[in-house]
Amino acid sequence: MNNQKLTVYKSNKVIEAGYKLNINEQRLILLCISKVNSTKPLLASERFEVTAKEFAEKFKINEDKVYQTLKEAAEQLFERYVIIDNPDPDMPELKQTKTRWISSIDYIPDMGKVSVYFAQRMLPYLSELKGNFTFYQLEHIGSMSSIYGIRLYELLMQWKSTGTRTIEIDWLKKQFELDTSYDRMFDLKKRVLDPAVKDINTHSNYQVSWEQRKTGRRVTHLTFTFAEKQPLTPEKPKRTAQPKEKMILGVAVSEIVKVAAIGESYEDTAGRINRKKAATKTPAPTPTAIADHIEKIGIKKPQPVVSPSSVAESNAHRISVINFFISKNKAEYLEEFNKKGFVAIGVRQRFLHFEAIRF
Repeated sequence: MNNQKLTVYKSNKVIEAGYKLNINEQRLILLCISKVNSTKPLLASERFEVTAKEFAEKFKINEDKVYQTLKEAAEQLFERYVIIDNPDPDMPELKQTKTRWISSIDYIPDMGKVSVYFAQRMLPYLSELKGNFTFYQLEHIGSMSSIYGIRLYELLMQWKSTGTRTIEIDWLKKQFELDTSYDRMFDLKKRVLDPAVKDINTHSNYQVSWEQRKTGRRVTHLTFTFAEKQPLTPEKPKRTAQPKEKMILGVAVSEIVKVAAIGESYEDTAGRINRKKAATKTPAPTPTAIADHIEKIGIKKPQPVVSPSSVAESNAHRISVINFFISKNKAEYLEEFNKKGFVAIGVRQRFLHFEAIRF
């Protein structure tokens, strides 16, 4: 089945016309109107088919015996009429037109569908609409069950650009064809207004509220305020605030507890952790870095002896290195290297002893 969204286009003359249809009659006529191309001419010979399956899906009703429901709605609609006030602006003397909605019906039971044809006098109010018309998507009234909900929704859609409309109660009762049993405001509210507003708020794309207005001591008008509903957005989960952990010298207590030695204070443990982290962050110097630093502080690096061929040559090389360092300012050199952390240096007798230096 075609899932295209259907749109109802009606002349405002029909929106404000006087008529009374039950819920299935309204559903059938609106479904047929939604299939009319409102910008092109409409002929009385044009047929509009409605299947039982489509009728059930569009209005969310049970498919059991739906063809019988559809057939009964068509038969009742054939007997209904609509009264249009001041139908022709070019003929101000013409005050009303009374016409049927449809002129004929075709029944196709084996295929579970009916076809309807609009009455001739209805055609100008459904096609070639160039102004003074109202439109809305059929799905926005598809789930409504109140006949007055659909009528009120259409009246409000005429004024959707303003979001408010004031309607005279006597005019509303006349156009809805309400009898004298609705004369009391209590009955009008209970049987018409409250069910209609509830239907709109529950099933349509608009949210409506209303208030009554008095002329003297009598309630004469109803003012409706309405706005399109906003799409729901999923609520973001609330973050649970975590309590801040106590810190000592920038170290979390939980970390201190894990490594603290017996009898060691938390402050001492925190200091030890910080020193360990600092040492980890400073990479060990490479031999190249050590050699570059020697040159930077003004000490010429001795040239290496490549592949000494004898023990005597090897010893001579060691002695030359030792003599080289002895000849320099020993105190200044020791202080500088200890400060930079390059090597551990000690003094053995009159010779300098260097660890981990290779040239």
